Amino acid sequence: MDKNFQEEFTQIIKFEPPLYKQRYQFVKDLVEKYKPKKVADLGCADCSLLWMLKFCSCIEVLAGLDICESAMKEKMHTLSPLPVDYLRPSERSLTVTLHQGSVAQKDPCMLGFDLVTCIELIEHLEESELKKFPEVVFGFMAPSIVVISTPNSEFNCLLPGVKLYRHPDHKFEWSQAQFQSWALETARCYDYSVEFTGVGDPPAGMEKIGFCTQIGVFVRKCPQAGESVQSEKPTEAVYKTVFKAVYPSLKDEKYLQNAVIREVVFTAQIIKHRLMSKREEYSDDPERKPRSQPSMDSFSDYLGKLVVEKNMQPFVSGNEVYVPLTTIFSFPKVNRLCGTFEKLCKLIAGKVTLSSDGSAVMFNIEHENEEN
Repeated sequence: MDKNFQEEFTQIIKFEPPLYKQRYQFVKDLVEKYKPKKVADLGCADCSLLWMLKFCSCIEVLAGLDICESAMKEKMHTLSPLPVDYLRPSERSLTVTLHQGSVAQKDPCMLGFDLVTCIELIEHLEESELKKFPEVVFGFMAPSIVVISTPNSEFNCLLPGVKLYRHPDHKFEWSQAQFQSWALETARCYDYSVEFTGVGDPPAGMEKIGFCTQIGVFVRKCPQAGESVQSEKPTEAVYKTVFKAVYPSLKDEKYLQNAVIREVVFTAQIIKHRLMSKREEYSDDPERKPRSQPSMDSFSDYLGKLVVEKNMQPFVSGNEVYVPLTTIFSFPKVNRLCGTFEKLCKLIAGKVTLSSDGSAVMFNIEHENEEN
């Protein structure tokens, strides 16, 4: 939060990259280390951090919460799927949701998250909200990891223009000792451990001042007791959902089927093209092998080191070319998409022209020549 406002005060002490980017990168590095599947950003504001995190392949659920609905709506379109996401669906599922509400309130939609981030949030809370905040985040939500960043007031003397707080909406700014005291007590009450670090290095010789942004990383010591604990959670919804996007995924059979059909047709076309090219070579040179038995060596540059059995060879019969499904299934991408040969047959049934026994993709050369 407040990234534009804060950067006004860093003209003498130049942070490179900018301080807000360092905070976001810190979170991204944590995600890459711990691989959480479900991440919530409290105080998400303009959704910049959420936008960065949506590209992390381990994340399947992203949620943002902010008290200001207009701040989220201004940039929430950046969290929507792009046309390329539909053309090339990811192998993972991803759902992004934004909620309007207070971090001092409990809502069941915030249960079950692995990582919760609170980046430059707590200093905006009123005293009454700050008192409720630990119970909501650590007691009710109880994620495996919580990341909290907040300004280090000891650094303010180095920021020109800062008289009391760095932003007019800040209700307080803590020294290192104050933040650590609050964090250690919170961790003790809710059975978390906490480590302290930060971003925005102080000038040489002034290391005691600490980081410009101080960060606490809380890790839950023991896993929750499971469903018995969750059943005690209140179920009344208090947040307002303002945005939801479900990204296309190959875990959805509709998108998987489309991807498999495209890959099967593409692969079959490549094999057919190589086969017909080889037939033309045989026609031009009668001394070569009979054209009815083309060698699979002609496909070696495409198949790589795949070993293809004789009964998997494509062949021509009259005006029709047959490319066995077993050949197509040997291709790594098709194999990875389908998993089993039975699933391949199921996904393309009725969608691709097959031989009468359903064992091969069939092309009619005569029709293609007429179209050309």
